[in-house]
Amino acid sequence: MARYPLLDTNVFLRHLRQDHADFSPRATAYFEQIARGDLVVETSQPVIFETVYTLQSFYKQTKADIRATLLPLVALPGIRLPNKRRLRRTFTLYVDYNLSFVDAYQAAFVLERGHPALVSFDRNYDRVPGVPRVEP
Repeated sequence: MARYPLLDTNVFLRHLRQDHADFSPRATAYFEQIARGDLVVETSQPVIFETVYTLQSFYKQTKADIRATLLPLVALPGIRLPNKRRLRRTFTLYVDYNLSFVDAYQAAFVLERGHPALVSFDRNYDRVPGVPRVEP
């Protein structure tokens, strides 16, 4: 199994925010290498979750803006990330049904895997067609 450099949250943030005189241009150059196919990296689901959380809570970006800027990076062929398809659906549910990113991921998981129900007290799931919610 091939091993690739593991990309951390702060590289995503410095590129997306362009708020650091040294780190932001370096992060952007790194993503440009990935986009050109000169570099392959790996990242993880927690990194994407932390990036979304930070952009929304600390930088006060809208869900739609987060999707518009982060999803194209995640979709780059040179970024290895398990369940990219589920993340695309997660971003759709996150924006279209105004869910938290974690709840959107859970709903996407249910839809993808065909679970008979999502066990939760959270009624926000009731807005998502095809996600049957039951309470314990």
